[in-house]
Amino acid sequence: MSTGKLKNRWLIAASAVGIHLSIGSIYAYSVMTNPVKDVFGAEASDIKWAFKLAILFLGLTTTFLGKWAEKAGPRKSGMVAGLLYGIGTLGSGLAVQMASLPLFYISYGVIGGIGLGLGYMAPVSTLVKWFPDRKGLATGLAIMGFGFSALIFGPFMQQLFESAGIHNAFYILGSLYTTIILLSSLYLAPPPAGYAPEGFREAKTKEGSFPQTAEISASQALKTPKFWYLWVMMFINISCGIALISAASPMTQEVLGFTALEAAAIVGVIGIFNGLGRIFWSSLSDYLGRDNTFILFFLFQVVAFYFLPKTGTEWIFLALLFTVISMYGGGFAILPAFIGDLFGTKSLGVINGRILSAWALGGVAGPTLYDLIKGQTGSLNTTLSLFSVLFFAALIAAFLIKSSVKKTSKSETPAFTRKAA
Repeated sequence: MSTGKLKNRWLIAASAVGIHLSIGSIYAYSVMTNPVKDVFGAEASDIKWAFKLAILFLGLTTTFLGKWAEKAGPRKSGMVAGLLYGIGTLGSGLAVQMASLPLFYISYGVIGGIGLGLGYMAPVSTLVKWFPDRKGLATGLAIMGFGFSALIFGPFMQQLFESAGIHNAFYILGSLYTTIILLSSLYLAPPPAGYAPEGFREAKTKEGSFPQTAEISASQALKTPKFWYLWVMMFINISCGIALISAASPMTQEVLGFTALEAAAIVGVIGIFNGLGRIFWSSLSDYLGRDNTFILFFLFQVVAFYFLPKTGTEWIFLALLFTVISMYGGGFAILPAFIGDLFGTKSLGVINGRILSAWALGGVAGPTLYDLIKGQTGSLNTTLSLFSVLFFAALIAAFLIKSSVKKTSKSETPAFTRKAA
């Protein structure tokens, strides 16, 4: 195969990072809550509905537009994502200028949420195809950008709100997001047919590892138990992780006696572990195996959620908290590579999008369940113990996937592995 005009796969990865850094700014939403609520004269809980709508429409978009995004290709779907996410942010500025809360919901929550979903999907399946040797590393790099974005755009947003005014800040941000996503999308493209990275060869997989599976369509995947095991695993990991993130500040104050300012600093550090976990765990999964990594996740979190409210030792509490958050982020980064292992890469974007419907539901279910149980019992111990039990269900699903893979891997099939150095 001629490689004269072959794109640089690391620049493909860098383009994916650019897209995810931009759309990941949604994780900095809390920075805009107070300034925006003062403009609308609304409660913070009312303003947060724009965030909830954005996450909801992210999940709906990945579920129902995944097939279109896969057919259109990463460049086109990425450019549409840039336009929609940018328009949503610009429309939010107009809503602030007009003091129209419904327009803010439509712009940020609906239009921006659809752009968010398309932007999340656009580079993922392409990266897996460019990195058959390092699926976890490649997707981890891109999705790490989503996790780290709040650390970059959070302070930048705050500066813009103070220096340029609230509606002008949205106009600047919308223009910036559109530019970055459009430019990043221009370089995205799938690899040529039969592509394999230089220096790699086909080798037999060991029994019990993931074989290079036959290509399975999205409709066929939906009919397999493995799809639903994976959906349940993601739903529980996302629900419990988001519940913990949403309650991190008051929980830290309750368990460790931290001040509000100290707890806010912990929330900032959580963002770092959310991002680092995406690259660390996804890279490690290339060596441990995706099934084994998820089993490790759920075993650890069964213990962590049980002991979090019971320990008053600061370093133990924080070690448990930060590790759980890293596993929350890591689950998103491992998912596309895991889908590639289980179902092949041809329909990866569509299957990934449908499993991410767990994000839309988990983003609402997790915090709601936390608030309900905590409100009724007044006990953090009871609340987190319930989440600990939920991870047993996720653990069972992970073992069921591992068992099904062992059955299919008895007949060895080729997979890409690195040549010995």
